[in-house]
Amino acid sequence: MDSLVLFKRLSLFYGLSLFAQLSFATMQTTPYLAMHVQPKYAKLSAMPYANPNAPKGGMLSQSSLGTFDNLNSMNGKGSSTEGVNYLFDSLMDRALDEPRVMYPLLAEKVSYDPDHLKDVTFHLNPQARFNNGQALTAEDVKFTFDTYQTKANLGFQMYLSDLAKTEVISKYQVKFIFKSKNNVEMPLILASLPIYSKLDWKNKDFTRVTLQPIVGSGPYIVDRIDAGRSITYKRSPNYWAKDLPVNKGRYNFDRLKYVYYRNLDVSFEGFKSRQFNLYEEKNIRNWVTAYHFPAVQAGQIKKYKARLGTPLDIQSLVFNIRRSPLNDIHLRKALTYAYDFEWQNKALFFNQNRRLQSYFDNTDLAATGRPSAKELKVLKPFFAQLNPVMRQGLLADWHYPISDASGFNRQNLLVAQQILKDAGYVIRHNQLYDRQGKAIRIELLMQQENPQRELMPFVRNLNRLGVQVNLRQVDVPQYMERIRHQDFDMMMLKLPQTLTPGKEQAQFWGSAAADEAGNYNYSGIKNPAIDQMIEKIVAAKSREDVVLYTHVLDRLLRAGYYQILTYGKPERWFAYWDIYQQPQIKPKLSVGWEYWWVDGTKAKKLDQPIRKSDLK
Repeated sequence: MDSLVLFKRLSLFYGLSLFAQLSFATMQTTPYLAMHVQPKYAKLSAMPYANPNAPKGGMLSQSSLGTFDNLNSMNGKGSSTEGVNYLFDSLMDRALDEPRVMYPLLAEKVSYDPDHLKDVTFHLNPQARFNNGQALTAEDVKFTFDTYQTKANLGFQMYLSDLAKTEVISKYQVKFIFKSKNNVEMPLILASLPIYSKLDWKNKDFTRVTLQPIVGSGPYIVDRIDAGRSITYKRSPNYWAKDLPVNKGRYNFDRLKYVYYRNLDVSFEGFKSRQFNLYEEKNIRNWVTAYHFPAVQAGQIKKYKARLGTPLDIQSLVFNIRRSPLNDIHLRKALTYAYDFEWQNKALFFNQNRRLQSYFDNTDLAATGRPSAKELKVLKPFFAQLNPVMRQGLLADWHYPISDASGFNRQNLLVAQQILKDAGYVIRHNQLYDRQGKAIRIELLMQQENPQRELMPFVRNLNRLGVQVNLRQVDVPQYMERIRHQDFDMMMLKLPQTLTPGKEQAQFWGSAAADEAGNYNYSGIKNPAIDQMIEKIVAAKSREDVVLYTHVLDRLLRAGYYQILTYGKPERWFAYWDIYQQPQIKPKLSVGWEYWWVDGTKAKKLDQPIRKSDLK
């Protein structure tokens, strides 16, 4: 044989062998799930924000608004109950101060190739049990995800759309195969979802609303249901995972109770009369002025501020750009100048809120200043296809307009008028007309619980621009039906955001979601640049890449004037009857009340009547 041919064949053989070894070497099996980051707590016996010696006992009671009729929160039907997540375990559990890291729960380890992420295999803990004593196996996991993909609500099915199939490898091994080869978020999504019992659902309809107890493997089981009024859970006496590192010092309360109220005012009165013990205060006026009643003066109630490193909720006024007149970016930009946050914050919110400047506010994902060189490199291929208004916004050191807080907003309204004039709009007899001579009229859709006083200053400013606004307030079912079918001009929105963005961003801003009833792209955004940024975020293999592409996504969303970001507060406010203790170290990404416990001495003292000498 020709020596050169032999050499090439040998080189090919050894090259392929080496490649095979390298490919095999990249497959890793670890007792944690960490996507391109190093876990901090892989060798700890308990999480640092836990007190492993915390006493068990007592109750944590909280409030909720509205009502409930469904214990199966995953089918998207009816109103699911608060706390239902504590009935179920997931494959792995998130750390409360590490993004993209999860630790063992139902699965004791996981196998995957982080560089060629086409599948992931979870190795279940053989000790895992449902709360009826039944072993939890790979068949239950497969049943759960097959059910999610066929019977969950459509938005959730889209969330799992990259999952090709689920395979049972053995009794305690389950493999998930993906459609793509670069979805870094998918293993984290799969690991975080509740696992159901296949046997429990053998003769039940997953799509039905139900208050019948569901078999789970979590730390609590249903204790008592007062339909529509309250639900109480009790700590499972046979919880299989109580000694795992993620659970030591956790779930210390014997019972969790959620009491339902029709509105915040009644809920606050319920807290004052100790119908429940822990209250998240969302009314700024109450927080500043209402905590002077006897129990507070006697020191029986404590106020607590939790400042977390999580994104602030997206609170905004949404433009429906699918239809006229808000399909014009010039008009949307002008209307942005009519929103007077500074006066609103001073007059209504005691200067406790701050203006949102980003769709990822309060995190490193928020784009600030002018675009960096890396961001510009990512943006450059899209510039030619973008509207000039959008290009200008992308390159700016972005800040929403600032007023003098006088309530007149004169300077910003002059800017808005100039924007409209330059775009061909005209005002005649205090009415704004577009280039075709059509009067600009907008309906602003609101729920009954949305306070009109927050919107009236904005409406008045729009009227000064010649825009006629119909403030349409409807009940919750009608509101949900209208926004589900994109039947509105403008609406108010509150949407949670995440520190680890992934597939859910496609539901918020992706082109496919714009035409899907019941999805979250309420604005109707169809922008190829935004679609590609979402794909890059999903495929990113490092936190640095996630941050880079999210910065660009943030800039695109702002520069498109799809919504007017309004306000948020960087803290969560709580008041509680003083019977609880907390660990000294607080988690960064959660309030972490699951790690609190009842102080028996304080609880006994609280049962004593208030004396005049106790009042401050």
